[in-house]
Formats: sequence, C-alpha cells, structure tokens
Amino acid sequence: MTDIEKYRTLFCNPNWDGETLEAADEVISRIGKEYLKLKTYPNQIEVVTSEQMLDAYSLTGLPTSYPHWKFGKDFVLNQNNYTKGRMGLSYELVINSNPCISYNMENNSTCMMLLVIAHACQGHNAFFANNYMFLDWTSADSIVDYMSFAREYILRCEEEYGEEEVERVLDAAHALMHHGVDKYKKPSKVSAKEENERLKKLTLIKRENYNELWRTLPSMPDVQETSTSDDYRFPKEPEENLLYFIEKYAPALPPWKREIIRIVRKVAQYFYPQGATKVMNEGFATFTHYHIINRMFDEGYVNDGFMLEFLKSHSSVLYQPEYKSKFYSGLNPYTLGFNIFMDIKRICQNPTAEDKQWFPDLIGKDWLEQVHYVMENFRDDSFILQYLSPKVIRDMRLFTVVDCEYEDEYEIGAIHNERGYRRVREHLSNQYDRASLVPNIQVTKVDLHRTSKLHLTHYIQKDRRLDASSAKDTLDHIRFLWGFPVELHSKNKLGINETSFEVK
Repeated sequence: MTDIEKYRTLFCNPNWDGETLEAADEVISRIGKEYLKLKTYPNQIEVVTSEQMLDAYSLTGLPTSYPHWKFGKDFVLNQNNYTKGRMGLSYELVINSNPCISYNMENNSTCMMLLVIAHACQGHNAFFANNYMFLDWTSADSIVDYMSFAREYILRCEEEYGEEEVERVLDAAHALMHHGVDKYKKPSKVSAKEENERLKKLTLIKRENYNELWRTLPSMPDVQETSTSDDYRFPKEPEENLLYFIEKYAPALPPWKREIIRIVRKVAQYFYPQGATKVMNEGFATFTHYHIINRMFDEGYVNDGFMLEFLKSHSSVLYQPEYKSKFYSGLNPYTLGFNIFMDIKRICQNPTAEDKQWFPDLIGKDWLEQVHYVMENFRDDSFILQYLSPKVIRDMRLFTVVDCEYEDEYEIGAIHNERGYRRVREHLSNQYDRASLVPNIQVTKVDLHRTSKLHLTHYIQKDRRLDASSAKDTLDHIRFLWGFPVELHSKNKLGINETSFEVK
C-alpha cells in the first residue's frame, strides 16, 4: 500500500482518530506550503467538547482571561441557546497566537476535520502571520502569556481590594474598550515578563520618591486660560484613545486601577485587527480550504464521496440569503471575501474586456502573487474599495438603497452600470470603515488648575448622532475612572455644538 492509499483510507473513513489528525495536518501543511506558498505559525490543534467550545466563546476566543461577570453571562446565554436548539456551534475557533491554537469540535466528521484544519490551521494562520494589521498591532508571540499575567494580577487585586471594587473598574473599562485602541501608532508589544518587571520598578520608584512634604505643597496660582494662548492647554493635541489618556493622566487614580485599565486596553488592541479584517480573514481562509481540499482530491488523497460531503459543507458556509429572506442579516463575510479572492484569480488568468478596463494592474500577473499581496496589505474597507469588481456585484446582485430621514420613500441609489458599480463598492466599503461603527470621541481639554474637568468632543460623522441615554451611561463610567467632572460636546461638520452632556 502506497502512502497516498494509506492516507486515503484514513481520510475517507468517517470516524477519525489521532493518527488521522496527524496525517491530515502533515498533508494539508505540505500542500499549503508547496502549492499556495503559505507562511504560517506552528499549529497547535485542540479537540474540544461542546462545553469547552462554549467556554472559548465566552472568552471571545482567548485560551484564558481574567475573571469578570460578562464572561459568565455570555457562557450561560450561549449554553441556553445551544441546548434549546436556537444556535449551533462553530466547527472550529482559532486564536491569533504563536503557535496558532485552533479548537476543533470532537463531533466533527473526518471530512469536516480536514476542512477546518485547512481553513483555520492554514488559512487563518497564514492571515494572522502575514497581514499588516496583525503584524503591526498585535503580538502573537506573547498574547497567551500576557493573558495569564492579566488573570493573576486581577485575582491579586480582588484579594487585596475586594471583588466589587475590581468589578466596578472592569465594568467601566469594558464600556470604553472601543475607545481604547491606537489606530495610527503601533502599540508596544505585550509581554508577561516585561509587565511584571515594569510593575516592580514602578513600586520601587514610588517608595524611593515618597515624601510627606509633598502633601503640604501650596496650591497652584489661578491661571487665566484664554483661547488665544495654548501655554496652559492640556493636552496639546486631541487624544482619541480615551483609556490610554485616563490610564496615564487621571489625577487621583490608584496604580492598581491604572494597571487594570492598561490590561483592558491591551485586550482591546489585540482584537482591533480582527474587527477590521473580518471579510478578508474569512474570505482568505475559505479560499485556502477550497484550494487545498481540491488539490488533495487531484493528488488522490480523498475520493468522490469525501468531495460530495466537502462541497455540501463548503456551499453551506457560503450561503447568502436574499435581502427579502427572513434569514437575511447582512452580507455573509465568508461569501463576499471568497468571491473577491476568487475573482482576483480569474482576472489574472482569464480577463474580460471589462476587467482590463477596471483592473489593468492585474492582467497577466501571477494569481498567487496577487492574492498574497492583497492578503498582506489590505483591510476590509480598502479591500472592497479596490477589488470589488462589476462581475462580483452582478453575481451577488448588489445594489444600494437610500433611506433619507426627510423623505417618505426609499430610493434605489445605484444599479448595474459603471457609475452604479463605483457607488456600490464605495458605499459597501464605507460600511466596513471603523468610522461608521465607532463614534469619533476625543479628549480636547482638561481644566488642570481649577476643577480637573475632562472635556470631550464628539465629531458627528455621516449624520450619526449619539444616543442620549447611552451617552450619559458611558459618561458615568468615564467620570468614575477619571475621578472628576466630565463634559462632552457633539459638533457637526461646521464645528457647531449640537448637543452637550455633563456629569458632575
């Protein structure tokens, strides 16, 4: 019996075992490296029960985390929905770490196991290891160790300061997670060892520099701040990372609370690239498993029966309900991403006259090099804006609907003509732009010498205004962390204040 026949016997048996998984990882990794030229982290494959997968869900895909009621609430909610048949579980869950950890459900068939190994251990893994968002904004080498450090630190804080006090800080920090991300400058790499050393140094410095005399310093003179001088203005430039600003500059925040805010901020930073690349990440992983499994069939590793099961599962992943279907909940990111990557390959190999007009830089190029270039250098909004083609728009029957609050009827804003194609991809790209999802709120001033009031400015974008109730609740959290009054002004594109909120 040849090696291929031996592997085919393993892969075409619906019941898998450890030998099957080892063989699958070996063959799939070889094809990924030789055929698709994938560069990946080492793989760590974990086979889990439904209970363990629910636990991973509740921790938002991290192998460990600090204790907080939110994770328990999510676990119970998902468990109830799963046991009552209102939701299913993913076949896999993959973690951006080095080695790359993937959780695979134990009740997967052999075919599904091979599919998810190709999808997660090659597709997602390669995306994590090569896309610029993950390389610049996350630290795959140390995230697991850092989360262990975070867990131990918060447990120590609960013992020393009480669970309720720690929970209150975490509640407030979690409410601001979307406003704790560096979007333009690269964050420092996380490391459990370095964090522990940093904490020891901070404690030593504070002990060495503590002096009772500083408790009786005279108050600062009353400084008259004017709009014509920035000598006493702080911060000099607006700061959009609210958690960072509070961590560094809150006047009366104890060191342990600053460290908890830092932990939440680092977690928010870790997930920032995943939110910005959902379509690309899932699309590339689907593109990868599709090519690897088909290559396995071409080389004789699997038979026709295996391929029928694979194609059924693959088609289910790509199912896109129509807009008028009761199951429609938006565009399927797997479908949109996969279609665009497949279209890039088609344009490189068999371009039409329309393709030559829209994508002259792709014509005649090596399709694999172009797919790698796109995978490595784009995120969802730029990916769609640059590579969504008229053919994909037609195939997916995409169009735009204008819903103007001042009009009684909807308007079809773009159809399938040249102007319509450009408008569709521009509008669709905007939906994946972070500015469309997270309000632009910045720290603009602090009253340093009077009340220590924190002044925030919300810049209204695309006529999207803050919900008054949510804004007040969020300001309460900011007020708790900052320790002094907080004021927020919403400004329109003309710079005019439309609404104001204040928590004293």
